[in-house]
Amino acid sequence: MYNILVCDDEKEIVDAIEIYLTQEGFRVIKAYDGEQALEILRQQEIHLLILDLMMPKMDGIHAIMKIREESSIPIIILSAKTQDTDKVLGLNLGADDYVAKPFNPLELIARVKSQIRRYTNFGAAAEAASTEQVYSTGGLVINDDRKEVTVDGEPVKLTRIEYNILLFLVKNKGKVFSIDQIYEEIWKEEAFGADNTVTVHIRHIREKIEIDPKNPKYLKVIWGIGYRVENI
Repeated sequence: MYNILVCDDEKEIVDAIEIYLTQEGFRVIKAYDGEQALEILRQQEIHLLILDLMMPKMDGIHAIMKIREESSIPIIILSAKTQDTDKVLGLNLGADDYVAKPFNPLELIARVKSQIRRYTNFGAAAEAASTEQVYSTGGLVINDDRKEVTVDGEPVKLTRIEYNILLFLVKNKGKVFSIDQIYEEIWKEEAFGADNTVTVHIRHIREKIEIDPKNPKYLKVIWGIGYRVENI
């Protein structure tokens, strides 16, 4: 269940919004001025804020400024048509959306669900990025937890050996490795006549990750020494 903080100095509006959102399965917490909203945000876990602009003690504009110093939760502004300038200012200060008064309940619910969906998807993506083993250089990205390789967002299919070679080189981007070093790292045995084996796999990798394999951007040969992945 998501917690929605509704802040408006008109009690009837807050009560009406509570009815609409509760019917959709949300839990509603109520506030009637900006200062009260800030206090609730500090004390409770709130997933989205619906905020009026014209309120006593602290108006919505100043509340948004304070909130954005501490939190990135979605904020939906409630605004009358006469408040267009303040609405634009609120959006520029960090609000995510607005609903004009008098509002359509179905529109309000749709906007709430859209912002919640964006916020939770962003949070999940950020958490995954912070916990997964991801290696990259330029547009080449390897997610080692998922065993996925992409170039400029497009998936690349590699064999197990190709993947292991590329992962090793990307983990050590900028460093040059000889054919023997690559062979011994990947095959876990002494390199003996490994030149052709490694060279063929390197060629196949290039064909899959490079726009022009003959003029590679990522996987380059250092003549007479070995190979490296560029640190872009």
